[in-house]
Amino acid sequence: MARVVVDVTLKPEILDPQGQAVANALPALGFTGVDGVRVGKHFELELSGDVDEQRLADVRAMAEKLLANPVIEDFTVKVEA
Repeated sequence: MARVVVDVTLKPEILDPQGQAVANALPALGFTGVDGVRVGKHFELELSGDVDEQRLADVRAMAEKLLANPVIEDFTVKVEA
């Protein structure tokens, strides 16, 4: 069994109101020195068998079609040991 992680984030040019809300709340909680926050999504996929290039291509297709909105989001795919 293999674990593949897909991290989805807003593209840099897209405003992130949720990240801004978190950044604004941090000083009220006593946390300082944070200049900005971006909020994203983290997916962990447990795949049966080995992960080869075709399986990674399938995961990228899953990310493009379901996990991320490619118009406003970027994603990365990595295999965990």
